[in-house]
Amino acid sequence: MTLGPAALQVLISRLTGVAEEMGAVLQRAAFSPNIKERADCSSALFTPSGELLVQAEHIPVHLGSMPASVAAVIAAIDLDAMAPGDQFVVNDPFAGGTHLNDITVVAPCLVEDGGARRLVGWAANRAHHADVGGSAPGSIPADAREIFEEGLRLPPVRLTDEVRAILFANSRTPDERVGDLDAQVGANVLGVRRLAEAADEPIDEVIAYGERRMRAALAVLPDGTWIAEDVIDSTGSHAEQQVPSRIRLRLTVAGDGIEIDFTGTDPQSDGNVNAVAAVTESAVGFAVRSVVDPTIPANGGAMRPVRIHLPHGSIVAAEPPAAVGAGNVEVSQRVADVVLAALAESAPERVAAGNQGTMNNLLIGGRGWVYYETVGGGQGGRMSSGAPAPGQSGIQTGMTNTKNTPIEALERHFPLRVLRYRLRRGSGGAGLASGGEGIERDLQVLEDVTVSLITERRVSRPNGLAGGEPGATGENWLLPQGDDARAERLPDKCTIRLQAGDVVRMLTPGGGGWGPTRERSVRQDGGVVERRVDR
Repeated sequence: MTLGPAALQVLISRLTGVAEEMGAVLQRAAFSPNIKERADCSSALFTPSGELLVQAEHIPVHLGSMPASVAAVIAAIDLDAMAPGDQFVVNDPFAGGTHLNDITVVAPCLVEDGGARRLVGWAANRAHHADVGGSAPGSIPADAREIFEEGLRLPPVRLTDEVRAILFANSRTPDERVGDLDAQVGANVLGVRRLAEAADEPIDEVIAYGERRMRAALAVLPDGTWIAEDVIDSTGSHAEQQVPSRIRLRLTVAGDGIEIDFTGTDPQSDGNVNAVAAVTESAVGFAVRSVVDPTIPANGGAMRPVRIHLPHGSIVAAEPPAAVGAGNVEVSQRVADVVLAALAESAPERVAAGNQGTMNNLLIGGRGWVYYETVGGGQGGRMSSGAPAPGQSGIQTGMTNTKNTPIEALERHFPLRVLRYRLRRGSGGAGLASGGEGIERDLQVLEDVTVSLITERRVSRPNGLAGGEPGATGENWLLPQGDDARAERLPDKCTIRLQAGDVVRMLTPGGGGWGPTRERSVRQDGGVVERRVDR
């Protein structure tokens, strides 16, 4: 080590600030409400070898999987032929991506050193583009069976005018794609400039510090092996896909290391509810770091003590030509749930009850526009600083922390009208710390559109923990012309046509309760004692 504790923390904060600034540039320069309003984007810096150096506190499923994109770029290009100003792009889930909407742009930081160019590291960011082609607006068609139905697939390539033209030609909203991609490029330009200013800093010590912190935190946990499993409610919209699929793991803590083995997880499906390995690894990293010690720096060193075994061809390590649109948004949530459930066996007071366990994806497309949003729900009840703490209501949980689209921005940008938007009372599970409540939202379409729903926890419930009760399941409804009397229950995953005036109603799940409910005696008139349950 060449840095003392104070200097090391200053360096970490300085580099993290660069990633945060990149995210601010990206969000402010973007065209789409999905990035500008919802902040569905993430930024990070990487070492010359492609190891995660620092990240901004953006989207967990983006950040944990982004190292795979950087590694794919490094493997695919001629490093000696790189020049300052080069940028590379990838969205192929089987080459470092997640699902096709998430476009990752990677830029090398090159500095002059003794008459030669030296690679200092990489700046990268990922943004969810609302449409990249495919069979349905939004590029996550609920009925997709192969990735070819989900949109344009780009392997790691240099971002040239020709590549840009191909991308824009395949989107239903090319002007929006131009603005969002330009914002990503601009964010990397800034990131490279700032990283160059730290070219002579000992960045390897940042990585080493993350490893030391994780190993020290794991060493405090009791050694042992725990098994946990949960289900994905369905794997697609077709009748034969409306059956559960299992995610199972064996988690072993031994000394200062941890191993997570997903043997026993179901094979990949012929629907779109499949996650590639990078997504699953991202969810594992999020869950482990959240429980072991959330203050551990999120870098490649922190993941060195974590060993992950993924059975190839399973729903947690899908292989081509599987459709994977919902894997990034739904399988990632369940993987995190299962890892947290296993860790709760060894450290129950560090783990919250089940969050809503879904991103409640809603995609709507009309002539020349596409709207995408994930809708919040209930957080699980938990212990905080030794005291029970109710789960938060109406927020994103687990593998995403995007914002909502403000009603004003939504109605200004799209031919949509929000008729109702409120908390779903009574949806949180009871417990010593009750679960947070979900959301009720009615959204009216003002022209004929195509709607896709990709949701979960419509059959299974967010689990309670330590004696707490589970949260309520979610519900999807169609109200033809807004008429409650004609309401039709929709499945968890579907792609349908709506007419102008129809209403989509979404009721999102509540969080599970933590700890048993408490009973108390209440004296009533006549000396009768009634037992009430505090919720």
